[in-house]
Amino acid sequence: MKLRCLIVDDESMARKLIEEYVQQIPFLELAGTCRNPFEAMEAMQKGPVDLLFLDIQMPGMLGTKFLESMREKPMVIFITAYSNYAVESYDLEVVDYLMKPVTIERFTRAVNKAMEEKQKREALMVPQVQAGPEEPDYFFVNVEYSLVKVPVKEITHIEGMKDYIKIYLSTSKKPIITKSTLKGIEEKLPPGAFMRVHKSFIVRLDKIESIRSQYISIGTYEVPVSESNTEELLRLLKYTR
Repeated sequence: MKLRCLIVDDESMARKLIEEYVQQIPFLELAGTCRNPFEAMEAMQKGPVDLLFLDIQMPGMLGTKFLESMREKPMVIFITAYSNYAVESYDLEVVDYLMKPVTIERFTRAVNKAMEEKQKREALMVPQVQAGPEEPDYFFVNVEYSLVKVPVKEITHIEGMKDYIKIYLSTSKKPIITKSTLKGIEEKLPPGAFMRVHKSFIVRLDKIESIRSQYISIGTYEVPVSESNTEELLRLLKYTR
């Protein structure tokens, strides 16, 4: 990450000194130098500026007034020979207030503060992904008057047969058969991990090995996919044609 900076000062020696400092800091990129706020206005219309090194006492317009006039304000480091603007600068929420002549050590501390501020702003702009509900490890189903544990992550697919369903597991050749409907078992499954691909089948998406001619291959099994569900299945698998 770099900071594009603009130097605004009516004194040529002051501009030259700050320009030399900028060139020594790897994360600073010089966007230009200006003699007054009016030149700075023109320069800022040509491209984005993250940071202004702004003198206060300049002919035509004070640096403080220039900052107040801006709608969208970049970060600002005041560089001035006058200490009486310090209180006003805090009201303007500038990054730092440097007194001339500026040393490289003091300049470095100020720009490091600007970089930290930039990183904070960037972090606030990143959308936060809200975690979904945690996937359950297991649930129980009734099998011949007993409760049988079903590990969710081991389910490959589920087949519906009228009032019964078969739950196929990756760790067992024999499916679990229980009295239920596909709609009823769907309520026990974590959203996003499974999809009903056919009126009689639910599959776990990350167990799919291949899809061909309206059939899904999962291990040694072939599961049919209805034509109406194909597009949604491909979308969930993040497939692009």
